[in-house]
Amino acid sequence: MTRITRRSFLAGAATAAAFTIIKPDQVRGTSANARIRIGAVGQGGRGAWISDLFAKHGGYQITAVADYFPEVATAKGKALGVAPERCFSGLSGYIRLIDSGVDAVLLEVPPYFFPEQAAVAVDAGKHVYMAKPVASDVPGALRIEAAARRAARNKQVFLVDYQIPTDPINREVAKRVREGGLGRIAYLQTIGISGVFPDPPLTATIESRLRKLIWVNDIALGCDYIGNFDIHAIDAAVWLLGRRPVSAAGHSRICRPNPHGDSRDVIGVVYEFEDKTILNHRGQSLKNNADDDGLVCKVYGSAAMAQINYWGKAFVRGGTKHYGGGQVTDLYLAGAQRNIAAFHEKITKGDFNNDDTVKHAIDSVLTCILGREAAARGHMMTMAQLIDENKRLEVNLEGLKD
Repeated sequence: MTRITRRSFLAGAATAAAFTIIKPDQVRGTSANARIRIGAVGQGGRGAWISDLFAKHGGYQITAVADYFPEVATAKGKALGVAPERCFSGLSGYIRLIDSGVDAVLLEVPPYFFPEQAAVAVDAGKHVYMAKPVASDVPGALRIEAAARRAARNKQVFLVDYQIPTDPINREVAKRVREGGLGRIAYLQTIGISGVFPDPPLTATIESRLRKLIWVNDIALGCDYIGNFDIHAIDAAVWLLGRRPVSAAGHSRICRPNPHGDSRDVIGVVYEFEDKTILNHRGQSLKNNADDDGLVCKVYGSAAMAQINYWGKAFVRGGTKHYGGGQVTDLYLAGAQRNIAAFHEKITKGDFNNDDTVKHAIDSVLTCILGREAAARGHMMTMAQLIDENKRLEVNLEGLKD
C-alpha cells in the first residue's frame, strides 16, 4: 500500500504451517502460532479492509461476518471464504455472529453501536478488538470502560485500535517528553484537518446514513467530527500526558454547504488540565484546500518542544533529550498491522492488562465529548459536570431491519 494522505485516509475508509484453534479460556501458555477464530462485525470501508488484514496475518481464521446490509455481508463473506450460513445481517446480526462459536470479535461499526456490541461480546466470553471512537456519548464511553474491566477480570483481551501510539518514532518522542526532555510542559496544540464527508439529504429512516461514512455527519451516530477524525490528535495528547483535562471552553459551527447532519465542521477548544497545563485544539472538515498539519500534537515546554504526528515528522527539538526523529509513514496501514499482531500476542500469551489501549481511548473520547459540548454551548464546562450530566444520545432505529 502506498503512503496514505489525510485525504485518501477518508477515501480509503469509504472503499476499501498448521495452526491450533483455541478458546478464550485456553490461551495462557498457548503457542504463538495459535489460530484464533474471528467474527468480523461491520464490512463497510475500513471494516472490509481491516478484515483482510486479519486474514493475512496468519494467526486468525475469520469464521463469521456481519453487516447491517445483507448483500455486503454475503459479498465479504464469499471473499473471505466464510460459509453463507455464517454471514449475518440486520441490527441483530452481531448477536448471531457472537453465538456462532468465535473466539474474538472485531467491531468496525458507527460508534453509536459500539457500547452495546462490545458489552454483549464481553459477556459472551469473547475477546474484543474495536475501532475508535469507542462511543458517541458519556454513558456509552463509561459502558465501554466497564466492559473492558470485566474483560480483564474474566481473562479476555480488549484492544482499541489507535495507530499513533504504535509508531516507533512517536513512542520515542513520548518517552523523552515523559522523561522531562522539554522541561516543564506549558501547553499543547492539537490539529485535525480533514476533507469533507458525504452528507446527502435525510431519508425516511437512517438506513441511508449507515453507508460510506455518511454517519460521521450525525453526532449521535458518529460522535461529531472532533470525535471521529480529530480524536487521533487529541488521543495523542492524552496518551502522552497520561490523563484527561478537567475543563474546556470553545466555539464550533457548521460551514459546509447544504448540511443535513448536525456534526459541526469547524471547532476551536481550549482545555485545561488539573496542573494548569493548556491544550489548544482546532479542527475543520471542509473542502477549502487547507494544506497545514492534518493530525498532529505539538507539545511546548519551558526548555524545548516536541511533535507527535500521524503523517508528518515527529521529533524533540532542543533541551536535554533532543531527538531528530523522522517521518511517520504508512501509519494507517502499519498501525493497524501492529495492533492486529499485538491482539494475537496478548491472547496467546494470556496478557489481559487492557489498560494499554483502553485507558487513553476512554480519556480521549471523553475529552472530545467535553470539547464538543462546551463548544456547542459556547461556555466553559468541566469534565465533572459532563460526567454528572451523563447525557445519552438517541438514534431513531425505527424502520430498520432487525
